Amino acid sequence: MTETYQGITVEGKKGIWTVFPELCKGCGLCIAKCPKKCMSWSDYLGVYGTPSVRIDEEKCTACGICQQFCPDCAIAVVRKDKKREDN
Repeated sequence: MTETYQGITVEGKKGIWTVFPELCKGCGLCIAKCPKKCMSWSDYLGVYGTPSVRIDEEKCTACGICQQFCPDCAIAVVRKDKKREDN
């Protein structure tokens, strides 16, 4: 059986960022590791009733570090292709 999770997607200048509150346990590793400090707690509750995270799309560079450190795969980051934007 395959489960489908509803993500909250935000599009910024440099990428598309999605958090899946149903997977987020609110550990805060992504917030701690973000080099731009553009992540914070949101009003959406995660799997254990703890706040999930949100992104400041104006500051985010779509580096993907938050995605790499998330132990629950609750974050997906897709960096926009600069070449496609120029065309």
